[in-house]
Amino acid sequence: MNPLLATIVLTVLAAVVVVLTRVRLAGDSGSAGRLSIPASVLNTHTFAGGLALLGWVAFLLTGTRLLGAVSLVLWWLAVLAGLLILARWMPAKGRHSSGPTADTWGEGPGLSVLAHVGLLVGVGVFTVLFLTESIP
Repeated sequence: MNPLLATIVLTVLAAVVVVLTRVRLAGDSGSAGRLSIPASVLNTHTFAGGLALLGWVAFLLTGTRLLGAVSLVLWWLAVLAGLLILARWMPAKGRHSSGPTADTWGEGPGLSVLAHVGLLVGVGVFTVLFLTESIP
């Protein structure tokens, strides 16, 4: 597969992860899992991911390396926030701990793991392709 085409596909998938995470955790459904996620983590994921997406698309269109480098830093920030969001599924220990809170998106952490580990892998691919100058 052409590196640019792979980058475009991964960019679209990353946008879906950022948007769906915001939609899934906004409002009352933010407590799915075992832990409640602080709004600052969700906001960091959303804003860093949104800015990364805009900058990354601009980089792909213009080829401006500085824009690509800044966007990669923002992508990595969004990935770290996404991995923190996964913490809501960590097993709770203790006498008074309870099971995970369900939501309407699926049972268990499968969707979150797929999305955020996928984002981690995608941003890793972006980084390798950027550093090897395989994309604009």
